[in-house]
Amino acid sequence: MAGNRTNVAFNDGTVVEVEKGTTIYELSSLYQPKMDNRIVGVEIDNETVPMDTKITRATKLNFIDYTTQNGFKINKAGLEFVTEVALKETFGEGYEVTFDHSIANGLHMTIICDKKFTLNDAKKLKTKMNEIISNDERIYDLNVETKEAISYFNKVKATEKAQNIHNLTNKIVTVHKLRNYINYYYSDMPYSTGCLNKYDLVYLDYNKLVLLFPSTTTKYALPEYIHYQNVIKCFDDSKKWIKSLDVPFVPDLNKKVSDCKIEDFIKIAETDFNNRIHELVDDVLSKKARYILVAGPSSSGKTTTTKKIALQLRSRGFEVLMISVDNYFKDRKNAPKDAEGNYDFECLEALDLKLLNKQLKDLLDGKKVSLPTYNFVTGEKEFETDPIKLGENAIILMEGLHCINDEMTPDLDSKLKYKVYLSPFIPINIDRHNYISTTDLRLMRRIVRDNRTRATDVGATIDYWNTVRNGESKYIFPFINNVDMILNTSLVYEVGVLKVFVEPLLYSVQSNSSAYNEARRLINFLRGFFPIASDYVPDDSILREFIGKGIFENYN
Repeated sequence: MAGNRTNVAFNDGTVVEVEKGTTIYELSSLYQPKMDNRIVGVEIDNETVPMDTKITRATKLNFIDYTTQNGFKINKAGLEFVTEVALKETFGEGYEVTFDHSIANGLHMTIICDKKFTLNDAKKLKTKMNEIISNDERIYDLNVETKEAISYFNKVKATEKAQNIHNLTNKIVTVHKLRNYINYYYSDMPYSTGCLNKYDLVYLDYNKLVLLFPSTTTKYALPEYIHYQNVIKCFDDSKKWIKSLDVPFVPDLNKKVSDCKIEDFIKIAETDFNNRIHELVDDVLSKKARYILVAGPSSSGKTTTTKKIALQLRSRGFEVLMISVDNYFKDRKNAPKDAEGNYDFECLEALDLKLLNKQLKDLLDGKKVSLPTYNFVTGEKEFETDPIKLGENAIILMEGLHCINDEMTPDLDSKLKYKVYLSPFIPINIDRHNYISTTDLRLMRRIVRDNRTRATDVGATIDYWNTVRNGESKYIFPFINNVDMILNTSLVYEVGVLKVFVEPLLYSVQSNSSAYNEARRLINFLRGFFPIASDYVPDDSILREFIGKGIFENYN
C-alpha cells in the first residue's frame, strides 16, 4: 500500500482504501446509502469525533444514527438548534424558545413572545425548519475563549448560559453555529442539517408545542403523539414552584451552594416532597380506596415512596399491608419464554394472576391468607407459615411493574383501586435550551445504587439501560393516562449530591468499553453542577434509596 494511503473499516466490516487526509464526512457518502441518509455522527474507539476529522491511519469507523443512545442525543440537539434558528428567522429576535422537558418520545417546548403563538404560526415555523433541513446546512463547532463566550451570552441576555460557562474551568469552550446564530448545547451536534429530516411539530395550545422525533425504542419510525396532560401538569406545577423560589436554572442552585444556603434549601425541597405524599394520601382516603397500586420506571424511587405512603397511612390510624408483585411470579417451570427461549419475567403472563387476585380479595374480606415469597434461586413460591388476617380499616399497598395496568387486577372492584405513577420529573433547567433529562437522572441514580448494593460494573449498568427502557415503554408508559395520580419523585437539588457519588464511577469506565462514550457524556453534563455534601440529606429522603444510609432500608 502506498505511503499516502490507508485502510478504513465501516460498521458492516467493509474495508476501503483511502488517501490520508480524507475527512470522515467525505467517507460517509460511501456508507450513507446503507443507512438511508440517517447518519448523525461517528465514533472511533467508543468516542464521538467530529465528522471533519481527517484520516491519518488505519481506522474503524462506527457511523451512528438515531437508533443508538448517543445518536438519539445528537439528533435531538440538532433539531433543537434548527428550531431555535427557524423561530428567530421567521418571527424575529423578540421570539424565544425554551425546551422544557421530554414527553412521550418528544420534547415539550414553550414559545416566549408578547402575543399568542397560534397553530398557523407553528406551521410557519415548521416550513422554515424544513427549509433549513432540506438545504443540508453545515453546523459548525467553534472553539472560543471562555471569556469571549461569557461576554457573548451576556450581550444576548442569555445570562444563565454565561454563568454556566463561567462555572466551568476550561479556558476554551465549544459553541455551535448555524447560519448566523450561535448557541451552547450539552451535546455533540450533527455535521449538517440534512440528517434531521424525520420529525414533526405538534401544536398543543397557546404557546406550547411538542417536537417529535424517533427514539431508541421507536427505531426509524416517527412516534405517534400521545398527550399526557397530567405529566405536563406535573412538570408545570413543579416549574412554578421552583420559579417562586427564584431557582429556575442550575446557576441559581449553584449560588445556593456557594452562598452556604444549600442546607436550608434542601430542607425546603424535602418538605415539598413530603407534602406531595400528604396530598396523595388525602386523595386516597377521600376516595375510600382500599388498594393503592404503585408503578414507575427504574430508579423512580418506588421503594422509599411506598414506605412513606405506608408511614403516613399508619400515622392516621390505618393498618397497612405492603405487597411486592414480584412474589407472585409463576414457578419457573411454568414461566413464559421470549423469542430467544429465555425466561421472560417482565411480561404480564409471568405472574400468577389467579392467585394474586384471589388473595387480594380474600384479604379485604377478612379471610386468613398465607402470602408467598418468591425464591429466585429455586424458581418457586414459598408460602408463609403464619397466615395474615386484616382488620376492617386495612389498606393494601402494592408495588410492581404492571400495577397501573388493570389487566393485572381484573377481579378487583375498580372503585377500591387507586393507581399511582411515579417518576422523577426534575423541574430545574440547566438553561433555557438545555433541560435535565429524566432518563439521565434515573440512570445516574441506578448507577450509584447498583454499584453500592450489588457491586455492579458501571459499564454493565449503562449497556443494559436501553433494555430497561424498552420494558418500561412496553409495560408502563401505555397506562399512564389511566392513573389516579402522577407523583413527582425528584428532588430539585439531587444532581449535586449524585455528582459526588457517580462521577468517580463514570471515570472508571475505560476507553475500550462500549459504555465509554455515554460515561463521558454524563461527566461533561455534571461539570456544570457544584457538588453538594450528602451530610445535608435527611435519612428519610428518597435520595437515600440510592446513596445509602437511609432509615427505610429495613422498614416494612
